[in-house]
Amino acid sequence: MDYIKLSQVFTQLALQAGDAIMQIYSKDNLLVETKSDDSPVTNADKIADAIIYQGLKKTFPNTTIVTEEKSQSHFIRTNTFILVDPLDGTKEFIKKTGEFTVNIAYIDNGTPTHGIVYAPAIQRLFRTDHTGKSFESIKSPTNTSQYHDKPLLVSGSNEDALTVITSKSHNNAETDAYIAQHNVSKIINAGSSLKFCLIANGEADFYPRLGRTMEWDTAAGHAILMGAGGYVTNLSTQKALNYGKPGFENPFFIAHNSNQIIKT
Repeated sequence: MDYIKLSQVFTQLALQAGDAIMQIYSKDNLLVETKSDDSPVTNADKIADAIIYQGLKKTFPNTTIVTEEKSQSHFIRTNTFILVDPLDGTKEFIKKTGEFTVNIAYIDNGTPTHGIVYAPAIQRLFRTDHTGKSFESIKSPTNTSQYHDKPLLVSGSNEDALTVITSKSHNNAETDAYIAQHNVSKIINAGSSLKFCLIANGEADFYPRLGRTMEWDTAAGHAILMGAGGYVTNLSTQKALNYGKPGFENPFFIAHNSNQIIKT
């Protein structure tokens, strides 16, 4: 894989998809349907998916692509592929909280090595470069077509005063019980894959998810957190969360900045 081209194309397509999503978000021409798993899908999800999938297929014709919105791709069995969630945080999109993201990741032998997470409504763009190192690309205040890259690095943990980040729409009693095992001084609520990026940026220490997620929900954020020195750990095996599983469903996991935070 040409990782320089991969990083460039991921960024271009995420920005294009974000622009298309914001056209719908800002004009209130939203159409909502319910999928077979009772989760919502909108016309913005579908339009963003088409932009990303077509762009990836044109540039990387020999690479397997799995996307949330193409159900036929969910039967593919592979551990090296591109994984797409064109609009993560659809509930936040519908509620207009701004905390929804475009997610594209490259999975190499089960590990998300490169990714991009773009939150178009709040103008935050997190990405890995061709080496796998993570950055937040910040738009220039004087030239909105230019960005400068700020390297991302997880914070050091103070185990007596941890900051936990939790889901705005998917928290549950199991997650609360897990958090209660830690000495938490601050709780942040956030939507979509932004939770991984905030840990990567040193804004939080850990994010436990003891509930259902799919691989496309986590892959890009996982890549960015890993490129900033963090981890995403399968809580049952205590090993790194891997990708390309049958059905693309994740086990319970914790995203974190230090291995000392993990509790079984």
